[in-house]
Amino acid sequence: MAEELRERNQIDPRYTWDLSSLFDSDEQFEEELQKIGDLVRQTAEYEGKLTNAQAIHDYLELTTQMSRKMDDLFTYSMLRRSEDMRSARAQSLYARAYGKYVEAMTANSFAEPEILSIDMGELEKIVADPVLSDYSFIMQNYLKKKPHVLSAAEERVLASFGEVFGAPKQIAENLRDADMTFESAADANGELHELNESNYILLQSQPDRTLRENSFRNYYKTFRGHSNTLAAAYSAAVKAEAAEAQLRHYSSSREMSMSDNNIPTHVYDNLIEAVHRHMPAMYRYVKLRKRLLGLDELHYYDVYAPLVDGVEEHYTYEQAQEMVLNAVSVLGTNYTDVVRDAFASRWIDVFPNKGKQGGAYSSGTYDSKPYIMTNFTGTLDSVSTIAHEMGHSMHSWHSIKNQPPQYAQYTLFVAEVASTVNENLLIEQLLEKTQDPAKRLSLLNQYLENFKGTVYRQTMFAEFEKQAHEMAERGEALSPEVLGGLYHKLIEEYFGPEMVIDEEVDSEWSRIPHFFRPFYVYVYATGYSTAVALSEGILKDGEPAVKKYLEFLSMGGSAYPLDELRHAGVDLDTPEPIDRALEKFERIVEEAEKMADLLGK
Repeated sequence: MAEELRERNQIDPRYTWDLSSLFDSDEQFEEELQKIGDLVRQTAEYEGKLTNAQAIHDYLELTTQMSRKMDDLFTYSMLRRSEDMRSARAQSLYARAYGKYVEAMTANSFAEPEILSIDMGELEKIVADPVLSDYSFIMQNYLKKKPHVLSAAEERVLASFGEVFGAPKQIAENLRDADMTFESAADANGELHELNESNYILLQSQPDRTLRENSFRNYYKTFRGHSNTLAAAYSAAVKAEAAEAQLRHYSSSREMSMSDNNIPTHVYDNLIEAVHRHMPAMYRYVKLRKRLLGLDELHYYDVYAPLVDGVEEHYTYEQAQEMVLNAVSVLGTNYTDVVRDAFASRWIDVFPNKGKQGGAYSSGTYDSKPYIMTNFTGTLDSVSTIAHEMGHSMHSWHSIKNQPPQYAQYTLFVAEVASTVNENLLIEQLLEKTQDPAKRLSLLNQYLENFKGTVYRQTMFAEFEKQAHEMAERGEALSPEVLGGLYHKLIEEYFGPEMVIDEEVDSEWSRIPHFFRPFYVYVYATGYSTAVALSEGILKDGEPAVKKYLEFLSMGGSAYPLDELRHAGVDLDTPEPIDRALEKFERIVEEAEKMADLLGK
């Protein structure tokens, strides 16, 4: 029987994060929460005064100071909440920090429209004034946004609805992470296994097909039982985005979302079209998976099953640390020294516990450690997750060390690059050390799963979002049946004729939290494709490629993301990086087929 999850207070503190770089205690958080109001009021006093370069400079200095403190409050409350989603105290910390954030956004909503109400000729002079040199990129972005900024009064009204617009995401998140319970799943011997958000994929990765099927059906039975609530929440989130896009004079919510990073919509379309060109490679992999598993029918609950018996290894967290350190050693001693310190200084909340938020993420502030939350279970996938999230945190670390606070936050578009470079370096190193056909096939499968999950699957999600938002913008209802039908059709297109599509699959869209952060998931696919190019360059070219890569990590948000990636050597304004990445996927499938032949499978 699977090990039962422990309560938070039963976890060894060595494996929990140390949040003291944010606040020493909840009490200190409470004290600082009370003080933030003074800074918010001071920034609000600039309303009507942003008419010259000096005033704008002073305002930006003050708001930068306020944002740093607000980030500390919000991040601390989010991390505490992630520890145990059942905790009323943590939920209260988060709700009040979020409320202060909305208060600050509302109080400062006057700034952009006020600045952009200045006559264009005068505004261009202000932007060029040396007093604003530290904020020149921000000021250039103000100019770019001018056609889409509303009047001061309209912006204030819109900002005041921040909590309301965020409610659908909050409702879905609380439902999934705190309120949903799942029926335990029986294995082939009739033994029951606890089923929850944190261990679902682990159970789907077990060799016991009965356990996989039962956990699959029990898991989605719960989601189907809440389908109306989840569809209503998602529909409300989509409609809110569509309404704001229309108010801001964008052609669509997708254009509005992508404009923040100055990404043209053809980058999104290029991704979908490129992946469709390479669908035969995915169908070939699905067919290989069916062959290796020896199945007459391949079901959705078979997509995570291990392909080779007896080679799945279990790693301790300490072994995972060494594996990650060895993998990133090609990036130099300065890089690995920081990673080693991250492990020693408790940047990471390692193991699952009852009530803990599922999944993994990296989050920190300009003044704190770049923390990592994981639910480590000892699989190779768990090790890969450590490498992945460490990539995020190291990107943050380099940005913070090399940029002022106003430019330290890198954009969403490049957010998945460093994380995936680390993943690829890990798998490439393991492949280099492994010649045994069975072990090699297992590693190749892990590589293929990374491609499948990050390029094909995320692009499928991106296509789902694109179509769902377009339907809403045409006035069509997003009912559970409509959303399930759309998702079912995409599963058929992306996995091909060898896959049996069980009816439970129609509900999978409702478990994807990123859908409540519109048009974000596509950056996983573009980021992975970029990472393929960068990691291969690092391994092939050595120091010159490492130098450019570390420079890229240090750029933060000081330039537009497409320009940052061009500096690193990848041009995503064209579909070429996507095509090249998927050509590598095809080569890995081919090698996996050869390993299967050697094993007589």
